[in-house]
Amino acid sequence: MAAEILDGQAIMRARRKAIKTRVAARVSAGHRAPGLAVLLVGDDPASRVYVRLKRQDCQVVGFKSDVRHLPASTTQAELVEIVETLNADSSIDGILVQLPLPAHIDALTVTETVSPSKDVDGVHPFNMGRLVLREPAIRSCTSLAVMKLLEHTDVPIRGLHAAVVGASNHVGRPTGLELLLAGCTVTTVHRFSRNTAEHVARADIVVSATGIAGIITADWIKDGAIVIDVGIIAQADGRLAGDVRFDEVAEKASWITPVPGGVGPMTRAMMLQNALDSAETADPL
Repeated sequence: MAAEILDGQAIMRARRKAIKTRVAARVSAGHRAPGLAVLLVGDDPASRVYVRLKRQDCQVVGFKSDVRHLPASTTQAELVEIVETLNADSSIDGILVQLPLPAHIDALTVTETVSPSKDVDGVHPFNMGRLVLREPAIRSCTSLAVMKLLEHTDVPIRGLHAAVVGASNHVGRPTGLELLLAGCTVTTVHRFSRNTAEHVARADIVVSATGIAGIITADWIKDGAIVIDVGIIAQADGRLAGDVRFDEVAEKASWITPVPGGVGPMTRAMMLQNALDSAETADPL
């Protein structure tokens, strides 16, 4: 079996086009364009690339963008003050604090400072709690990207067994909750799990988010499984790799995401969608 490719770039472009149309309709009706603020602290090379792409996305869809590159010496108090100012800015609908932050800044404190209504990353405790209660508000943009990619397969996933590899607050945990909400039976495996490969090999859907290049091999995958690779790891030669050994796993899976070009672009699209939704809640047509 040769897997079909879930082309996140193509799906993202279609979603971005729909968002652009909606933004144009808002502006034509006399409403403001949505505003997105992105805060980058320090000079992490990968983060600089992500922020550049997010700025480009805002330009494509017609958002107002407020991208701030702050020095690594920025204090936690200074960053919190900037976030609080953006919370009070009625022209800003979404605030994204790019991770990782320098070691002297507590990421959870900053995350909790962002207004839940402007949390386009979807990881504020309020928004995570709503997802736990099966009453989602703003949803984790990466986990939502995974769900949109699964929708694109047209495979009914209710009742299927899904294995989530990794239990991070940003990806693994909210993805498991999203899959539960969709009616899947969910197994989460993590660094303390025993017989990890055996758990994954029973799954109809595998979502891997470990950041360990090539950890998912063909013998971990059930014939015909859908495989979503959230990992993206820079190699010594400059290439990007995922958690999944793509070539060998693609021989067993029914659908698979590439790295790059799979979950990453869709995460950016869902961030835009979250910001648009926030704008329409604050200033409905």
